[in-house]
Amino acid sequence: MTKPHNQMMIDRLADAAREGKISRRSFMNYSMAAGMTASAATGLWGTSARAEPKRGGTWRLAQHDGNSSDNHDPGTYLTFGMINLAHIYRSYLTQINPDQTLGGDLATEWSATPDAREWTFKLADNATFHSGGKVTANDVIASMNHHRGEGNTSAAAALLADVADIKDNGDNSVTFVLNAPNADLPWLLTDYHIAICPANEDGSMNWQSGDGCGPYKLVDNEFGVRSYLVRHDGWHGEGAWFDAIEILYINDPNARQTAVVTGDVDSASQMENKTLALLQRDPNLEIDNVPSAAAVTMPMDTSQAPFDNPDVRMALKLAVNRQELVDKIQFGAATIGNDFHHSPAMPYFPESIEQREYDPDQAKSLLAKAGMEGLTVQLSTADAVTTGAVDAAVLYSEHAKAAGINIEVVREPNDGYYSDVWMSKPWCMVQWGARPTPDVMYSLAYKDDAAWNETRWQNARFNELLLQGKSELDDAKRAGIYTEMGQILRDDGGAVIPYFPNFVYARRKNVRHTGELAASWPMDGARAAQRWWFDS
Repeated sequence: MTKPHNQMMIDRLADAAREGKISRRSFMNYSMAAGMTASAATGLWGTSARAEPKRGGTWRLAQHDGNSSDNHDPGTYLTFGMINLAHIYRSYLTQINPDQTLGGDLATEWSATPDAREWTFKLADNATFHSGGKVTANDVIASMNHHRGEGNTSAAAALLADVADIKDNGDNSVTFVLNAPNADLPWLLTDYHIAICPANEDGSMNWQSGDGCGPYKLVDNEFGVRSYLVRHDGWHGEGAWFDAIEILYINDPNARQTAVVTGDVDSASQMENKTLALLQRDPNLEIDNVPSAAAVTMPMDTSQAPFDNPDVRMALKLAVNRQELVDKIQFGAATIGNDFHHSPAMPYFPESIEQREYDPDQAKSLLAKAGMEGLTVQLSTADAVTTGAVDAAVLYSEHAKAAGINIEVVREPNDGYYSDVWMSKPWCMVQWGARPTPDVMYSLAYKDDAAWNETRWQNARFNELLLQGKSELDDAKRAGIYTEMGQILRDDGGAVIPYFPNFVYARRKNVRHTGELAASWPMDGARAAQRWWFDS
């Protein structure tokens, strides 16, 4: 029975690869488990998933979170609609690949000085703007300077704050000179705000025209309503298989779901988790359920009692059943958290750190040690935070009762939540968007003097390691640094981190991809238009 069973398994793997349901890594592992040699598995992958993508067709996307106030200024990009559109008609120096590694976009190669204070990026020679001009170092410098300078209001200003100068080397390359070491600079340049636009004669950036050098050119656009684009014949990168892209901005989740189910669109950018089981039974649909680097956190103000007591913080971390929150609130579409803000979708993930389990008895013991038996605390939240936020907080309060903890869930108004509640109330619930590396996340929210240090947590060793990581170019050493930082944050930090929500989107059966999907943003890191294709 072994041969027939293994052959059936191999056939199913080949079908999954053709339909874009499995990554190359998983395909190779399962194929070899079924008795294939590595070379045979590689060949099978090449004739199934790697069948040549086909050019042609208009890809119709139902896109969530599009608004009439959206615009072409990269410094103001905010909504998912803006982020997705930006990656279709504009380019960046670097990009996050479907396998979560760093790749080039306009930059074909890059290198740093040993102290990570200077970074040089070589630009693609064949890159052109939709208006016909060649992309030059001058355009890159103007685009970067749009986010720099005293009083700059761009949302990316903080990311480029340490850039002292950007030089045109005269050989189609640019060099960034930094005030302090930063081994993450090539990753930072994937940020969705830092798009490359043409330079004006005065050195400023021309964003107003909507010109770009991305895979598709804008032909017709009404923000928050519809965008229509055609393939850019001067596209410098790989992909861009569709002839045209039509984006319909549909904010209502039921309308988006109906559009993809009926075939009025080919893909939809966000599905509701509660409908997953139903959608997965539809023979005409494929559901992409992608673990992401976005996070749900419950930050405690560690400068205030009782959260200034590490035993209380640990008790609250032990009093939540994370798996039940994932199963019942996220319907399985999330990755379980471990109280350090480093998703498995980020590089350098420390797999060696032990997963924290629900342990109300230990939590009760720690509270007794702290002299705080029968602790009562308030947890603020709102539906606007994330899907099922209030329900998650209520379920957590039920978990905590077994530890003798009374969590009073305070349902705050949606309007003004992040101005009136976040970093104002002692304990609340927050959703963070995906960040490309742990350094970015830790610098934004856990460094002692960070503006968004939501827990007001102070740890000298953590901050020492953070500086070491910024200047360390050796990947193995950086991984060790982030492992120690994750352990410190897990055991001493002030945030309960229950889960990392997945990106869930849908496509019709004839829309294909390789089976690997970037976890930086929905829709394959917002690059589905570039990477996907029709099989018929």
